[in-house]
Amino acid sequence: MSLASDARFWDRSSRKYARGAIADQAGYERTLQRTRALLGPGDRVLELGCGTGTTALVLASGVQSYLATDISAGMIAIAEEKHAAAPAPSLVFRIATAEALLPDAAKFNAVLGFNYLHLVRDLPGTLRRVHALLAAEGLLISKTPCVGEMNPLIRLALPVMRALGLAPHAGVFRVSALTRQISAAGFEILAVENHATKGDDNRPYIVARKT
Repeated sequence: MSLASDARFWDRSSRKYARGAIADQAGYERTLQRTRALLGPGDRVLELGCGTGTTALVLASGVQSYLATDISAGMIAIAEEKHAAAPAPSLVFRIATAEALLPDAAKFNAVLGFNYLHLVRDLPGTLRRVHALLAAEGLLISKTPCVGEMNPLIRLALPVMRALGLAPHAGVFRVSALTRQISAAGFEILAVENHATKGDDNRPYIVARKT
């Protein structure tokens, strides 16, 4: 398995993914509200794993610039279709990963990763790259499934589903392990919240500041 195979999986899944409903709409709205409050009109924002652009299209109007990226060309194509229908001048979509983006003098004030960190293949490496992409005291804002705290049957089924091409690569970790990894990459954890409104879905919302 490789990044190329990850991209192919999401390309194949992109149209079905776009048609799917958000499982916990109220929880998603809470995440949007919380994130919007953390962002300012002068901020430069990067979103990693933006999928079909739903979140980017909501948040981009409140910031100076918003670069939304995804590994999948299929996902970005759908995001561009949505963007054409509802233009947001500050928003740009790009096929890219965190590792493909080069730090420059005008760094990002916030990096967002929603349903993203469990999908990367080298979590410590990706977190270090995010740290490099952020300006001083910039924020990493994430909300991602912690598979290590989910039903054990899910963990057992994942390898089989991946072998059959029915699931992507997914890291298995607990919330405590994820926060340790974020801290080890040079961040101060500011908040760990549960935004679920339909029970605990083991998808913590984490705000961390670059130190």
